[in-house]
Amino acid sequence: MSGSKQITAIKGMNDILPPESARWEWLEDVVRRVMAQHAYRNVRTPIMELTQLYTRGLGEVTDIVEKEMYAFEDRADQHGRADHLALRPEGTAGLVRAVAEHNLLYDGGKRLFYMGPMFRYERPQAGRYRQFHQFGMEVIGAAGPEADAEVIAMPLEIFRAMGIQD
Repeated sequence: MSGSKQITAIKGMNDILPPESARWEWLEDVVRRVMAQHAYRNVRTPIMELTQLYTRGLGEVTDIVEKEMYAFEDRADQHGRADHLALRPEGTAGLVRAVAEHNLLYDGGKRLFYMGPMFRYERPQAGRYRQFHQFGMEVIGAAGPEADAEVIAMPLEIFRAMGIQD
């Protein structure tokens, strides 16, 4: 292998190795347990979606859409058409798409959450990464301020379950 350079992770996209990976698994387990205790169900959406989902959902003039999204044109199909795709920059748009596409509200409102990697083109610096992990929750199909209050209070429940008191 003379003259070859070692391949490393892309800057801003980091490996999570033991023992740190065990801490991530513990945190994810805490989140799943607290969500289940409050009747939230997990939705796992694709890491890649049509770019249109984010331009319609987030608006075409946001920083995420204008300069932070990893977007590209897919290979053309047999008819010469190519989809415009994006790595998910956030979780809510994909979750709402899944709810609408699969008619999840047919029997009433839902408490849903997502967790996983997201991608934004940012200049890597301390505390900001191109691939980062996000947890989010949505109460869909419920009217009134109670749902908003619940979503605001849930992170406190997670902190308590993690043993964080102050």
